[in-house]
Amino acid sequence: MAQSLETATLAGGCFWCLEAIFKRLKGVTSVTAGYSGGRQPNPSYEVVSTGLSGHAEAIQIRFDPKIIPFEQLLDVFFHLLDPTTLNQQGPDIGTQYCSVIFYHDDGQKQTAQKVVEEIQKSKMYPNPVVTEIVPYTSFYAAEDYHQNFYDNNRNYGYCQIIIDPKIQKLSKDFKEITKSSPTSFYVH
Repeated sequence: MAQSLETATLAGGCFWCLEAIFKRLKGVTSVTAGYSGGRQPNPSYEVVSTGLSGHAEAIQIRFDPKIIPFEQLLDVFFHLLDPTTLNQQGPDIGTQYCSVIFYHDDGQKQTAQKVVEEIQKSKMYPNPVVTEIVPYTSFYAAEDYHQNFYDNNRNYGYCQIIIDPKIQKLSKDFKEITKSSPTSFYVH
């Protein structure tokens, strides 16, 4: 029987962080770092970094909803980033680091709205959630050197200071849905 995969597109700070986190989840078959939400077709990292393209650094996830439902992807997303800071995640500041859920269908939209509402009610964060929920329009894969960046550059300072603690938190807080060994994959 053929596997029925779905696609999720998320932005929440540096795509290196998000890619490193989501590729470690059971049921995720691929994660691609790229750009979404902007006006310019086929943007480059340099153009997106100016903040003028309208694109966010994002990831596109292919996943099996029978193993990991979209809602659980969002649970990980909201627990491993700060959804209350506008255009910023830690040291990364600029419109390209905004927090966005690009929904692919009405089911994803409703799930995202429900999850955000529950987080607001739970007071998990002292400030309001600023994560946008917008329709998916396009996704452009980032340059090859951005793919699997964390796993290919573990000694890079940013990876050790920023990404390592997120991976440790993932392993601790979501160990039941974390793969025993992450797969290095990139689908272009």
